[in-house]
Amino acid sequence: MSKSLLNKGRNKLYFIAFWLFWSVMHVWVLKEWNYTMNEAWIDSAVSNSLLSSMCIIVIISMHYYLPRKEQLTYLSMLCLGAAGIWISVTRYILSSIVSNEILDAFTQSIPIRIAIGILILGCIILINVLLYTQDEQKEQELRQHESDRIAKDAELFKLRQQLQPHFLFNSLNSISALVATRPGEARKMIQELSDYLRNTLKKEEYKWVSLKEELDYLRLYLDIEKIRFGHRLSTVLQQGEKTDTMKLPPFLLQPIVENAIKFGLYDTTEAITISVESEMQDNMLVIRVRNPFDPELSKPIKGTGFGLNAVQKRLFLLFARNDLLTTEVQENIFITQVKIPQ
Repeated sequence: MSKSLLNKGRNKLYFIAFWLFWSVMHVWVLKEWNYTMNEAWIDSAVSNSLLSSMCIIVIISMHYYLPRKEQLTYLSMLCLGAAGIWISVTRYILSSIVSNEILDAFTQSIPIRIAIGILILGCIILINVLLYTQDEQKEQELRQHESDRIAKDAELFKLRQQLQPHFLFNSLNSISALVATRPGEARKMIQELSDYLRNTLKKEEYKWVSLKEELDYLRLYLDIEKIRFGHRLSTVLQQGEKTDTMKLPPFLLQPIVENAIKFGLYDTTEAITISVESEMQDNMLVIRVRNPFDPELSKPIKGTGFGLNAVQKRLFLLFARNDLLTTEVQENIFITQVKIPQ
């Protein structure tokens, strides 16, 4: 056990202050019972020194064996036993110090003293049980929190890993097609892919990156895609003021842009432009990805695919919110908006 009533310095001060106060009250009560001041102080000093020592022994013993709140029989026996030992030792010591008259008065007050001893010892035991129980609950909550964090990190890692093979296979297929007809572009694409994968491995260590770093990473991805699609794909990256240093999870934009390429290019032979815009709104980083689509051939609202679903799930795991990723259609423009709380 890591916590007890006397572990903290403040608790020790409270403990000492209580016994000083109780000793003075004890003297005052005995004076009312016609004890002399000297006899009252002797009785109080012996009785309360032994009772406080008994409390300390109980506190130390509970460090090694902690009874639960439901073990009332054990707690009751512990209080009665400790109170009985305290009274017996106190009477034995006082018998060699005070007069027989005072000793007789002590004997007559034994029932009251035992009741007070049981009350004080019971309070000490109860406080220790509560402190230990509170400590256990906190440790359990910490373990649960750590377990949830590990599970969340594993789920996020799994989502990120699921996104990579799809892009990698497409890139390798494109390189294979370019080797025979355009070897120069194939070499360039291999180099771009190498830089992209190296950057990916480097960023695996980080949970958050700046928008500037994320856009640099996105440009590597777009350079590869531009080799695949040639003049058909154009991109515009626009950053709002003061957004460079704003943070977001790494690799968040690639699946969104990949979704935009899929619904913008796959069903047309014309050239398109995909834009990525960022701005700050209400302490949030807001990013919008726009791509044109053919309403007669594409159904982006229903067919957002794994990419956007993965982003949505990842945002929920990180922020416990389902409203951070939204999509809308304006004429023939499909807009994906993501908000990142800062």
